[in-house]
Amino acid sequence: MKYSVCLTLNLAVLLVAGCSSTPPSKVNTGPIRAATFSFIAKTPGTAPAYADRREQIHATIQESITRTLASKGLSRLASGGDVTVAYLVIVGNNATTESISTYFGYGRDASGLHDKAQDAYAGSKNPNYFQAGTLLIDIIDAKTYKLLNRSYATRPVLANPTAEARTENIQEAVNAALKDVRITR
Repeated sequence: MKYSVCLTLNLAVLLVAGCSSTPPSKVNTGPIRAATFSFIAKTPGTAPAYADRREQIHATIQESITRTLASKGLSRLASGGDVTVAYLVIVGNNATTESISTYFGYGRDASGLHDKAQDAYAGSKNPNYFQAGTLLIDIIDAKTYKLLNRSYATRPVLANPTAEARTENIQEAVNAALKDVRITR
């Protein structure tokens, strides 16, 4: 247990250093003035055979984000809203990473963020095999498309978890990622 906490903290520190130096994404600071939000629209059309098929995990991530933002005063709408929420999932180990950008949208350098996560995961001094996942959440002004907040959390990937354990792990990651987000109306 102590080992996975140290691993998670090391990965988080490496990823923070990497994400904080991403030059194209200027993040406004201060509270977010909004009452409603919606998610980035899913990729249109039929997904190709190689596409991510984990819709239940996406539903759980979105339910967790909705629950956390509702506790901060934001109501979810099917579309529209004052802000748009986008998220990127990066799963990796000592050697490889996979970026799942179905609900991240375009134009905010998902491949650059994926590369930074790959460097953080592969650059770990940990000689043992590990799997970790990073959930990166962007909150974007729906009118100006300015990035209002970017936050993330990194957690060990659970091996064959129950549905309840997976949901709890995702909710903990969402809570950690959005803990410092301040909402005003």
